[in-house]
Amino acid sequence: MTSDENPPDVELVSVDTTTKTRPGDNTHPSSSPTTPVSSPPTTPSKTTTTAKNNDKQQQQEGEGNDKHKNATNTRRPLDVALTQQRMKSWQPLLDSRYVIAIYLIIGVIFLIVGFVIRNKSNRIIELVGIYESYAPTTTDDGGGATKMANDDGTSTTQLIKGCEIGNNPNAMYKSNTTCQIQLQVPFNMGDMQPPVLVHYQIDNFYQNYRTYQVSYDMAQLLGSLTQDKVSADLCQPLNKLRDTQTGQEIKINPCGLIANSLFNDVFTLESIVGPDGVEIEGAVMNETGIAWKSDLQWKYRQPEGFNYEVCSSCEECSCEGSEWSCTEPYEEDGTCYRYYYPEDDTTQYLYETYPMTVSPIEGVLNEHFVVWMRTAALPNFRKLYGYIDVVIPA
Repeated sequence: MTSDENPPDVELVSVDTTTKTRPGDNTHPSSSPTTPVSSPPTTPSKTTTTAKNNDKQQQQEGEGNDKHKNATNTRRPLDVALTQQRMKSWQPLLDSRYVIAIYLIIGVIFLIVGFVIRNKSNRIIELVGIYESYAPTTTDDGGGATKMANDDGTSTTQLIKGCEIGNNPNAMYKSNTTCQIQLQVPFNMGDMQPPVLVHYQIDNFYQNYRTYQVSYDMAQLLGSLTQDKVSADLCQPLNKLRDTQTGQEIKINPCGLIANSLFNDVFTLESIVGPDGVEIEGAVMNETGIAWKSDLQWKYRQPEGFNYEVCSSCEECSCEGSEWSCTEPYEEDGTCYRYYYPEDDTTQYLYETYPMTVSPIEGVLNEHFVVWMRTAALPNFRKLYGYIDVVIPA
């Protein structure tokens, strides 16, 4: 082969090679012949130093790349004991003696807690008056009510005559029927201390049924006047009504099965009479403060555009003008109000569905309605109606 370039210089270098021997070896020192080398002579120590420097530089570059990767890799857990699972732990060795002792201690604690709860439960006085259920096996004692045997000595149940539905399916719904319920605290129970809670109980009513539970429009309860298709389907079949005379569709606000099956019986406390026959003054049943504050604050609003005004006097209060939708002022406790509901001609609002229970000023903020909208988990349930803040004597 030929080349135009000048060939590299070749220099002969003599290298002495000495082999060390150990005692007992039969080898003898020898020298190697002169060897041709095709590179310039280098000092061994300098070569080693240069190699080490190159390795160190490469190592530093590798560490720099790792640090850069760690800085940019945000998914890598932090190098702490919690994220790297280096937390100290303790695993007890269970022994039969310790297990038995622990169970005995827990059992004693439960016995004490159960005794305290049972004792407080026995001190609760409960008076029950059943006024709608059909009871063909009971007999009237002449006083308009039949007393039943006490369940556990702390409650009495009375069947009130005059309002029972009966077994006639054609007379299952009685409207505007007034019943007088008289409940007496037995002398052996002691006085009922305030607050005395008043509940109504409904049996065999399945509020936990899935179709019933989801039948409402949350946006509508928060004041929205528009409705999407999903909410409209959930509210069926109580979403719209049709006027039989004009054929016009009337929207129900609020819609759905829950809102339109409200328990609308009205309870009024007439009086509380002491054992001496003297009526206790200031005995009223409070019907405010019975709903959850969070429900009233975050889950219910009057319709957008609703407005009302307190009139200076009922004689001068008028609903004339387009700014008011009422046909006549609403009066409560001697005070008259005029109000405006948007789209009132094509919408049936809650106060129109339940005029005896819900006022047009409260609307969906009526606490009886809010309590009813919180559905029960079991078919037999009680809901709070009000409370009495005076002592009811035995």
